[in-house]
Amino acid sequence: MIRRTVTTISLLGLLLAPGFALAQQKKEQPQAQQTAPVNQDKAAPYDQQLIRLAEILGSVHYLRTLCGAPGSDWRATMQKLLDTETANEPSRRERLTASFNRGYRSFAAVHTTCTPAARLAEERYRAEGATLAAEIAARYGN
Repeated sequence: MIRRTVTTISLLGLLLAPGFALAQQKKEQPQAQQTAPVNQDKAAPYDQQLIRLAEILGSVHYLRTLCGAPGSDWRATMQKLLDTETANEPSRRERLTASFNRGYRSFAAVHTTCTPAARLAEERYRAEGATLAAEIAARYGN
């Protein structure tokens, strides 16, 4: 599983320049009557880096959309990352999604028009994201 995830993260590093979109609705799940703990999520050794990467992607998505930059299908790319990395781990999925949304909202609260500062922030975040994705792939890849 780590190998597929690292491949997806490597792809993110290569494609970080285009825009990105993610919208996820929380669904109410009926509570099963179990005595065992519901949360069986296991933390990966690169979870903190992955959470930061998701936040960067949210920021870059907002800024690229604000400035009208052309992009590719980042929704599908992030969805693939979520599906690969968080299969059967709903709390990890929620953490990554929340991180993406936090990155998006942090810039949405400050930038309402495309400015030179917004373009510069997008460039810097994109570079940080590409570096982070490369580091994760290099360190945890097989």
